[in-house]
Amino acid sequence: MKSSYTVSGMTCGHCANHVTEEVSAIPGVTGVHVSVEGPMIVESGERIPFDAIVAAVAEAGAYTVVEA
Repeated sequence: MKSSYTVSGMTCGHCANHVTEEVSAIPGVTGVHVSVEGPMIVESGERIPFDAIVAAVAEAGAYTVVEA
């Protein structure tokens, strides 16, 4: 399953790396692709609760996330 999100507030690859690291740590996530200028794609075997995505992105920094 692939889910798409828009993450705001990232300005560089370093930001994207932090978001990738935190979202990858969510149980059930099998892959994450984060782009500063594009959507964040989260791959998983089952739907990941949006609250878990929001918490992981917030842990990475002062970023906001919405479902795309």
